[in-house]
Amino acid sequence: AIDRLRHSIPFLIPRAARLLDEIARSFSDSLLSRGMPLYRPMVTSVLRTEADVKRLRRVNANASENSCHQYGTTFDICYNRFVRVIDPSDSLTRDVWPGELKAILAEVIRDQRNRGACYVKYEYRQSCFHVTAR
Repeated sequence: AIDRLRHSIPFLIPRAARLLDEIARSFSDSLLSRGMPLYRPMVTSVLRTEADVKRLRRVNANASENSCHQYGTTFDICYNRFVRVIDPSDSLTRDVWPGELKAILAEVIRDQRNRGACYVKYEYRQSCFHVTAR
């Protein structure tokens, strides 16, 4: 799922788009293998123009003047908000605690990092994983 993008444009270069797809697919697979209902991670930032970066730097201390987001290689995935996928045939009705979803998403992203597919920064002030495709 993509959040309402205030400071970015929904665009990634192909290898970054494939990485995001793989993270989302692996996240779903991890939930299913645990017998949990499906959720989608929330993407909160993607490509930023110079003007986007300049505006964002006024309100976000984490924003860098030379942001990786300017190259289409980087995206942010929120780790405390997820979108529940409702399937009418789904017998799993319980909701999952966001902290549990965060831990599973962290495992998936760590696995991608360990494979050499990306760099990851854990941003605690913005509640997201900042992921850059390699």
